[in-house]
Amino acid sequence: MAEGLKITVDQNRTETVQGNETITIDKNRTERVRANETIMIDKNHDYGEAWREMSQESFVDLILMKILRIRQIVSNDGATLISEGIDSNYIDIINYSLFALILIGEGKHTS
Repeated sequence: MAEGLKITVDQNRTETVQGNETITIDKNRTERVRANETIMIDKNHDYGEAWREMSQESFVDLILMKILRIRQIVSNDGATLISEGIDSNYIDIINYSLFALILIGEGKHTS
């Protein structure tokens, strides 16, 4: 195959040949990453950058609370009364993790 040649495998997957590697792009995954990024930016706009003052321990506590909430939703067969569903909790975990990693990268917390 020629380098840089794109092949659409199906409606959700495209493969691109670059050098000796074939790179598969999953459109569903790409869309989820973009959606998560939008949510993170929106929440940062709504809440400001309070996360910059949080400790690593606080991020761990928030992530653990989200994990416990996911477990509770799963135990209830996905039923919730007021709260958001499982996907929103996973998105929050990703964002808390990214905020913690940003602070580590800035040298504000040890890794």
